[in-house]
Amino acid sequence: MRLFRADPAAPHHTRIPSALTSFVDEVYATLSRLFAYVAVLALFVVLGNYLWQQLPDATAMVAPAAAGWSPAGRTAPAFAVSRLDLRDKTEIYEILRHPEGGRKDVFRWADATGAAVAELEIYRPGGEAMGPAVTEIAERLDPSGVRELEAAGIVDSKFGSVTLLRPARQDGDRACLGFLKQADAPDLRISGWTCQGASLPARRAAIVCMLNRLTLLAAGNDPRLAALFAHAELKRTDCVTSGAPALSADWVMGSENPRLRGAL
Repeated sequence: MRLFRADPAAPHHTRIPSALTSFVDEVYATLSRLFAYVAVLALFVVLGNYLWQQLPDATAMVAPAAAGWSPAGRTAPAFAVSRLDLRDKTEIYEILRHPEGGRKDVFRWADATGAAVAELEIYRPGGEAMGPAVTEIAERLDPSGVRELEAAGIVDSKFGSVTLLRPARQDGDRACLGFLKQADAPDLRISGWTCQGASLPARRAAIVCMLNRLTLLAAGNDPRLAALFAHAELKRTDCVTSGAPALSADWVMGSENPRLRGAL
């Protein structure tokens, strides 16, 4: 009987389905990885779009804080109050700047307990909107609750006449007196308050002494500011020998002023 031998090419045909299967598996694996990459990329796009939409809200929340006054720690002092008789009082000098260009140099004096007893602010405005001066003085004089201020007369200082203000409802334990001086050239506002002195004339004298002791250290690039202080120094009087501040005999400026209300 004749024996038939197997065709030697048969094993090649059996290996073809195995190679095709491996190729298909590789394609599926590649497509799976591609879909995974696309999904991750789409997730990043969605997340980035969400964060981008939230950015205006975050900016709006930060903008009001950035638009206000902030301490200028590295700015050199421009003013000084020399030889002011505030014994046993701590002096604090703070400089505030506004993004629109305004600058405030603020002196504060506190007693041993930390309670504020006097304040002096030199405000050089920039492009920012200025609030009512009387309202700002009232807020600084009584941070816990704004009290209405009324006119308390006028005194003379080396800067000229200064408007005095006092709370309409006096606190028996804290009788204080505010003051305001507005200059036009340069645009400058000097204001503050003091609780020093046992009587109204004594507090008036303390205000005049504070202003007369205010000196300019550096005018920067403002020659008008330098001229203002140079002219004022010619009219400065000594706190010790001047006594009580000179007051006009006019009824508006007497020691017992009527309660004049309204904007000043």
